[in-house]
Amino acid sequence: MTTATGPRVVHKTCNLCEAMCGLRIHVDGGRVGRIEPDPDDPLSRGAICAKAVALREIHEDPDRLRQPLRRQGERFVPVSWDSALSEACERLGAIQKQHGDDAVACYLGNPGAHSLGIVLAVTPLFSVLDTRNRYSASSLDQNPKHASSLLLLGNFLRIPIPDVDRTQHLLMLGANPVVSGGSLMTAPGFRRRLEALSARGGRFVVVDPRRTETAQYADEYLSIQPGKDGLLMAGLLFTVLNEELEGGTVLAERGRGLDDLRRALAPFAPEEIEPVLGIPATTVRRLAREFAAAPSAVCYGRVGTCQHPFGTLVSWLIDVLNLVTGNFDRPGGVMFPRPAVDLAELAEMRGRAGTMLEGHTRVRGAPIFNGDAPTPCLAEEIETPGEGQVRGLLSIAGNPVLSAPNGRRLERALAGLECFVAVDYYCNETTRHAHLILPPTGSLEHDAYEVLFHGFAVRDTARYSPQVVTPDPATKDDFAILCELVLGLAAEKAQGPRRWLWSAARRWLPRPGTRRILDALIRLGPRGDGFRPWRRGLRLADIEAEPSGLDLGPLVPRLDEVLATEDGRIDLAPEVMRAELARLAHDLESRRNTPEPTGLVMIGRRDVRTNNSWLHNTCMSTKGPERCTLQMHPDDARDRGLVAGQRVRVAGPVGAVEAPLELSDRLRPGVVSLPHGWGHGRAGTRLALAADHAGVSCNDVIDDAVLEPVVGNAILNGVPVEVSAVPCAETPSAPAPGVA
Repeated sequence: MTTATGPRVVHKTCNLCEAMCGLRIHVDGGRVGRIEPDPDDPLSRGAICAKAVALREIHEDPDRLRQPLRRQGERFVPVSWDSALSEACERLGAIQKQHGDDAVACYLGNPGAHSLGIVLAVTPLFSVLDTRNRYSASSLDQNPKHASSLLLLGNFLRIPIPDVDRTQHLLMLGANPVVSGGSLMTAPGFRRRLEALSARGGRFVVVDPRRTETAQYADEYLSIQPGKDGLLMAGLLFTVLNEELEGGTVLAERGRGLDDLRRALAPFAPEEIEPVLGIPATTVRRLAREFAAAPSAVCYGRVGTCQHPFGTLVSWLIDVLNLVTGNFDRPGGVMFPRPAVDLAELAEMRGRAGTMLEGHTRVRGAPIFNGDAPTPCLAEEIETPGEGQVRGLLSIAGNPVLSAPNGRRLERALAGLECFVAVDYYCNETTRHAHLILPPTGSLEHDAYEVLFHGFAVRDTARYSPQVVTPDPATKDDFAILCELVLGLAAEKAQGPRRWLWSAARRWLPRPGTRRILDALIRLGPRGDGFRPWRRGLRLADIEAEPSGLDLGPLVPRLDEVLATEDGRIDLAPEVMRAELARLAHDLESRRNTPEPTGLVMIGRRDVRTNNSWLHNTCMSTKGPERCTLQMHPDDARDRGLVAGQRVRVAGPVGAVEAPLELSDRLRPGVVSLPHGWGHGRAGTRLALAADHAGVSCNDVIDDAVLEPVVGNAILNGVPVEVSAVPCAETPSAPAPGVA
């Protein structure tokens, strides 16, 4: 239900990816109309992409759930909120009473990071559940970056952010921000930022197995084999230190362990790594010299550098290269935002700045990083009997059947749970196995503040988004749902020695609503008034007064504020990373003495119209040419007798899928690419449009048994595959798509 009003324009932040583009949404009579960019937004400055239109489509989607559903046999039936919430707490609580806290797992998906309600309520929810079986999309994506920040700075949320608007030299690995808008670097309108870099005489270098949309703007593009980023970064650092190109105030005043770092890098002289890396030693040395000599420089790596066997090491090497060249905490290098709400500061105040290792998983002994167990371990924890076996699951805004390796195995495991409760407004490939689905309101139906991504932005801003339309009174937003679960689970567990849980939950969640909590966090934040009226400082009202967003200025040096190590120094060679360098050296030696494999390896990719799996039930993301194609270099296709448009079989370690073949000379020979987030052909979902454009899931061929060893991150890139023709009755008359 919406409230009928006259025509008006509502300023809103797009929450469909990390870019945080400012929007102007036209509303008339309670109906959402035109969505256009906000040119006055101080961060996005009028930038927008096709995804913004999906906000209206999601709001109006007839497949979006608007009341709770309970499974009855093979079908779902509507139930009341009181009944659904009561049953969810009773069933999950009963499992924990009988089998222990770890018998209930929880999973937090990517969209949760964009929801103020989820960000505020998930910590008390985790505290009440008190389970070691916590999983999230972070272990499929970014935990190596968090680990590097924890090792260097003492806080897993202190991600160094590239100051792209002032740098003179940008070196980028495994990232495509022209499409993504940045990842752990909120930078909307990235194409224009690259054009500005070029206009001021800067240099842009891209290293990637695929000449991405971002690489089209590069002054230099280097093709690299998937998974070889560690060798390149080690070679760059070796050159900087061996040729004494290091320097900078941070290194001199804050760094320690430089000699240990030199020794650990000894095996990685560019001439030694050249035969395996495949990039000439002269090029590696030139890149290092140019980077060190630039007036300002920054190295940035993202998904492609995280999702392979040396993901944590590469993330750390990137940060260390920025540090030893004097580009740490300085304009044009990497810097640290000062957002209105600083979650990293709050984590430090609560003693939760992060832990590298919090034990190991029950079945295979995989590392649990900062309380986050590797999502690829979830299926085996459900399947394997014994003490601590997962029997119940609470999933929040997630679809791991499509986003985690070996999704077929996971969906089989989910079907065997005693109780599965999903907080989601779609019956998707994962939630179709739930016993209860609790759907929250959509993003246009409640206020919003991107509390997480303001902390990763390339410029300090603050923007509060009011609701665009009034929700039906019978619905609940995600904050209300999670608060009810916290209180209900606390009541279920508040017996005997756990009586404190109920009273603690009541103190945690007095139900003031997200608005009052947000105002308190702003006032207590680094820019707030501290609840002292005589002190000048931010309040929520100040941010609301600027509907297009409040410009808080460019990033400024603040290492003294953010460095949280025990001795106030930065360890350049922590033991865990020295061990990883030794493992990389062993891998280098093994490859030097072994012929290079001649088969194909697979990487992922992303389209500007999509973001993981959760937008594919919209016309915006599915219209036009088919996007779920296997891209292959024309030479590789010719060697296998394959032609564009032909259906091919992609076989990996745990399964095979079929997809149309698209030829692309942007790919490195020997590398194929299949986008992630597709695979909507599963029975039992309620995603009509997505099912008509199902595509296939690249994760159905990726092995869940292989993990990065430091933090247990999933390995989703550089996966060995075989590609062959699918026999068919006739060859397509129009073999599109052709060469890209």
